[in-house]
Amino acid sequence: MKYLYIVVLVLVTFSSFAQNAKKRSSDDLIFESDEDFTLENNFDGVLNFDVHKQVSSNPNLNFSQTWDTETCFSAKKRNSFANVNDTLWLCVGDTLNEEFKIPFDGYMTSHYGPRHGRAHQGVDISLKTGDLVGAAWSGKVRYAKFNKGGYGNLVVIRHYNGLETFYAHLSKLLVVPNQEVKAGDIIGLGGNTGHSFGAHLHFEVRFYDIPINPEYIIDFANKNVKDENLLVHKDLFKSKNPTTNPVKVNDTEHEDEFEELDNSVEAIDVLAGVAVSTVKTEEPNKSVPVREARRYYKVRNGDSLFKIAKNNGLTIDKLCQLNGINQSKTLEVGVTIRVK
Repeated sequence: MKYLYIVVLVLVTFSSFAQNAKKRSSDDLIFESDEDFTLENNFDGVLNFDVHKQVSSNPNLNFSQTWDTETCFSAKKRNSFANVNDTLWLCVGDTLNEEFKIPFDGYMTSHYGPRHGRAHQGVDISLKTGDLVGAAWSGKVRYAKFNKGGYGNLVVIRHYNGLETFYAHLSKLLVVPNQEVKAGDIIGLGGNTGHSFGAHLHFEVRFYDIPINPEYIIDFANKNVKDENLLVHKDLFKSKNPTTNPVKVNDTEHEDEFEELDNSVEAIDVLAGVAVSTVKTEEPNKSVPVREARRYYKVRNGDSLFKIAKNNGLTIDKLCQLNGINQSKTLEVGVTIRVK
């Protein structure tokens, strides 16, 4: 009888362990669903009350910022720093090595600023499809879905320091809206989704919807913030690169992205934090450099790298270089690749 009791106890314990293990596995699957984490009904999206008080107490700003899990720009990009005359202060890390983590330790392929006639409002970091991408700071996931405007699989995190960060072109989303994350937590896998020609991470930093050059805040070479104190003023939103040790760009792996569809600039709207007019004028007799037009090809059934390269007068090496891939890459039908 004693031995029978022990056997029953072992079986019950094993059964309980199996159920718990199954439950943990089920919990992991939530990251592959569209189910949102629950939030208190009165949550207004404010994670840093000190910064919010600074902003809301300034009647000249008239900033808005909602908790919108369906639109990547929660203020519809209507916030402008054109009327800012004061300097706001926020802290981007109390303990530098614990409060910030580099999203991915790769080399930079493109800086923030004008590129090919349009605004590039973040930095591009080289990676391979499937590489782990982490949260830069702790906060809550506001947006995690496929973005039709060009970002592809996009995660937007609102942080306790008053900033938001964007992580674009991911091959897989591993978080859902309203989920709390810590700095360094894995939020997705690197990829080449959206308007992207070559796997990379497009990373943005925004303050109330207005983009900031990430290199003003982050020392990408040393994988840390430059200063835990961030002074927010007009000059912070200029599109030029920082003058102090900008990260060298690898021009051989330069990619493009479209902007989000609701990211268009209207008359007297915001472009890189400055009110501008959408009417463009050109100086007379000013020579404009002509950039060679790019061409793209949509992969069909039966296509191979050799076939596509041959039909477009390219070597396989050149075709791979244009797209940031290697010769062992398996081409998926319907994927667009660059051929010029």
